[in-house]
Amino acid sequence: MQNNQKKNGKNGKWLKFFKKYHKWLSIVLTVFILLFVFSGIILNHRELLASHDVDRSLLLERYEYKNWNNAAVKSFVKLGGDSALIYGNIGIWLTKDNFKTFSDFNSGFPKGVDNHKIEIVLQSNSGNLYAGTLFGFFWYDKQNSLWVKIDLPIHEKRIVGLLSKGDSLYVMSRSHLLVTIDEPCDLSFSEVRLPPADDYDHKIGLFKTLWVIHSGEIYGISGKLFVDFVGLVFAFLTITGIILWLTPKTIKKRKKQNKNFHNHTQTKRWTLRWHNKIGYWLIIILIITTITGMFLRPPLLIPIAEVRVGKIPYTELDTPNPWFDRLRKIYYDKNFSRFILVAAEGVYYSDDNFQSTIKKFKNQPVLSVMGVNVFEFREPGVYLVGSFSGLFLWNSLNGENYDYIDKKPYEAPKTLGPPVGEHSVTGYVQTSDHKEYYFDFDKGAVGIPNGKFTAMPDKIKDQAMSLWNVALEIHTGRYYRFMFGDLYILFIPLSGFALLFILISGLVVYWKRFRNNNNGKNGHAKIRTAINH
Repeated sequence: MQNNQKKNGKNGKWLKFFKKYHKWLSIVLTVFILLFVFSGIILNHRELLASHDVDRSLLLERYEYKNWNNAAVKSFVKLGGDSALIYGNIGIWLTKDNFKTFSDFNSGFPKGVDNHKIEIVLQSNSGNLYAGTLFGFFWYDKQNSLWVKIDLPIHEKRIVGLLSKGDSLYVMSRSHLLVTIDEPCDLSFSEVRLPPADDYDHKIGLFKTLWVIHSGEIYGISGKLFVDFVGLVFAFLTITGIILWLTPKTIKKRKKQNKNFHNHTQTKRWTLRWHNKIGYWLIIILIITTITGMFLRPPLLIPIAEVRVGKIPYTELDTPNPWFDRLRKIYYDKNFSRFILVAAEGVYYSDDNFQSTIKKFKNQPVLSVMGVNVFEFREPGVYLVGSFSGLFLWNSLNGENYDYIDKKPYEAPKTLGPPVGEHSVTGYVQTSDHKEYYFDFDKGAVGIPNGKFTAMPDKIKDQAMSLWNVALEIHTGRYYRFMFGDLYILFIPLSGFALLFILISGLVVYWKRFRNNNNGKNGHAKIRTAINH
C-alpha cells in the first residue's frame, strides 16, 4: 500500500508539473502561436494574395529599402550603349544613362509587389525581350510598351531561366525545360526531355520532403487546405486555452458579487470538452506539423540540408521527373558547345543536346543551400557565381574557387555553419564603363573593389512589401530579431520544442485525468470537478 501511495504521489507531482507548464507556456506563446497560424495560411496561398501589399512605413526599419538592399536587384540586361534594364524584387527599371536615372518598365504586369518580382530577363538574339517571374512568362510588346503574359504547357508558373540559342528560345521552370522558335506572336512550345544526371539516385532532398509535408503541398491544393485547417485547430486550442484560464477567475468574481455565473460555467464546460477532444483527436497531426516546421530553418536545417530520402508514394513528390523542383538557371557555353544547368544540388552540363545522361561537374562552385543568385560568364570555363555564401570566380576546368569580393583563394570551412556567409550576395551589375557592383541582402549595393552605386530613387525605394513576404518574415521568426537580437535564429527550434511540450503535456494531463478510467464515470466526475474549480 505504501508503494502504491508513493507511486501515486510521484504521478501526482508529474501531473501537476505537466499541468502547470502546459498552462504557462501556452499563455506565454499565445501571440506567437496565433501569428504562426495566420502567417502560415497566407504563405500557403501566395498567388491568391499576390495583389496585397503592406506599406513599409508600417514595418520595422530594417525592412525599408536602403542602398538597394533586401534583394532589390538580381541582375541586369544590356540593351546597347548606356542603356540597360535592372531587375529583381523591385520589378524592372530602364536606365538610359549608365544607371544614373531610372524609369518604370513594369507596364503590363498585374498589380502587387509579388507580381513584379522578376527572376530573369532576356534580350534574345532576335532582339526580343522576355521575362520570367514568380507567376509566369512574359514577352515585351514594344509597339504597345507593355508586358504580355504567354501561356505555357506546364502547370508550374515560376520561371527561373531563359536562354536564346540561335533562333531557339528556351524557357525553364524549376522542374521543366521548354523550347520554341523565337517568334513572339507565334510561340509554340515543346518540352525538352531532360535525361537524369549521372548522380541521380531516385531520391529527393529531406528538406523538400519536410517542406511539402509542413505546407500540405505534398497533396496539392487539398493538402494545403487541410494544413490550413490544422493551423486553425492550433488557433482554436490556443484561444480556448486562454478562455479556460480566464473563466474561473470570472466565475469566482461573480460568486463573490452574488451574480449569476451559470452562462460562464456552461461556457467553460463546452470549452474544456472540445479543447480536450480536438487536441486528443488531432494530436499526431499537430505534432507532425510542429516537427516538420522546426527543421525548415537553421540551425536544425543545417544537418539535413544535404540528406536525401526516398520519394513518398502517391504524393506530389512521387514523380518520374528526375529534375522535379531542382532546376535554377540555364546557360549555353558556346566555347565548349554545352548546356549548363544550375540545380539545387550543384552544377551540371550536357555536351550532346540532352541526348544522354547529364553530367555533374567534378569540381563544384561555392553555393549556399539557399540557392544561386548570380551566374555570369567570364572566360571559357570560368564563371562568376554568387549566393548567400559570397561571390566567387569558379574555374570549372580545374575546380578553383576565388573569392571575388575579398580577392583571395577560397578556403572551405572545416565545420558546418549557417547557410549565410559574410557576404549575402543577391545580385550583380556591371556598368557600361566596366564598374562592378554586387548586391548584399543587408548592405545593399557594394562596389568591387570599391565605388558607390547610384542612390536608390524614392520612386523605387518607396515600394511596398508583399503581404506574403511579411508573413514569411513572421513565420520564420526573422521578424522578431528586434526582440531577440542575433539569438532570433534559435526562435524556431526553441518555440518548436515548447510547442511540442505543450501538446504532449496536454495529452498526458487529459489522459491521466479524464481518460484513465475503466468505465468513464470517474472521468466525467473529474471533468465536473475541473469545471467547478
